[in-house]
Amino acid sequence: MFQRPANHRLASRELVALGTASQVPTRTRNHNGYALFWDDEVILFDPGEGTQRQMLHAGISATALTRIAITHLHGDHSLGLAGVVQRISLDAVPHTVPVTFPQSGRRWIEALCDSTAYFHQERLALQGLSHDGVVPRVPGEVHGPAVLRAARLDHSLEAYGYRLDEPDGRRMDPDRLAAAGISGPDVGRLAQEGALHTPHGTVRVEDVSDPRPGQSFAFVMDTRMCDAVWRLADGVDLLVIESTFLDRDRDLARDHGHLTALQAAIVAAQGGVRSLVLTHFSQRYTDPEEFEKEARTVFDGELTVAADLDRVPVPRRR
Repeated sequence: MFQRPANHRLASRELVALGTASQVPTRTRNHNGYALFWDDEVILFDPGEGTQRQMLHAGISATALTRIAITHLHGDHSLGLAGVVQRISLDAVPHTVPVTFPQSGRRWIEALCDSTAYFHQERLALQGLSHDGVVPRVPGEVHGPAVLRAARLDHSLEAYGYRLDEPDGRRMDPDRLAAAGISGPDVGRLAQEGALHTPHGTVRVEDVSDPRPGQSFAFVMDTRMCDAVWRLADGVDLLVIESTFLDRDRDLARDHGHLTALQAAIVAAQGGVRSLVLTHFSQRYTDPEEFEKEARTVFDGELTVAADLDRVPVPRRR
């Protein structure tokens, strides 16, 4: 059977699951770690222990990382930060890499970033979150037009989920452009300025294009069901969400601040999610098909029960 090389990109926008276990790694699942490729951006979410090695297996270099986003400071979501930061330093990554995290965990972030002796060449910008909203950009950061937002979740300690939204745009129609006599650099000028004066009159961008909805992505880790889960997931193209427990253990999930596969799938179904990725599985379960069967009782969209090194593309534009 043909196997795709580990570093083969499915699309310019895709998720790479570096680790999919909760609390402790297993023989088949590493601690958490997720890399989102979004055009020129590569956001590393929740680097748990072993993330640097998983990046090697996935063909992801430290130089590619443009941001690190941490939901909370439990070890299975953050202990790999030390190795990743030291690799950023070793590889002399030339751009600034923001590290986003709950402000209450700053002392642990600072300790992880300076946990052993090494020659500091890294360019980090530590961004502690204390409220919901847009995550600010920083000077020297590599980024595109998409906007990253954070929202407070409901876990046993301060935790935030993340959502990335691309602005809506326009899709140029070649036939209408040709009929209007617009070609070459004038197409770019029209898109940028919104209107173009021609010998035959003024052409507006709306005359030769159609609306193109921006794409979106959400990352929801350790949390009970709360309003922020719904807000983050609402209408996204790709949702990565924890499903630590099966619904038969819903009381354990609530007590420990987690979701079940059924709850995650309900959020996806009712929120109009196009592609759902379940992850962060408790080691008490050995059969991944149980999570798929449970999710399929309510969700009929694209579904991935994540395994380590899975690559999941963002669905094609609507």
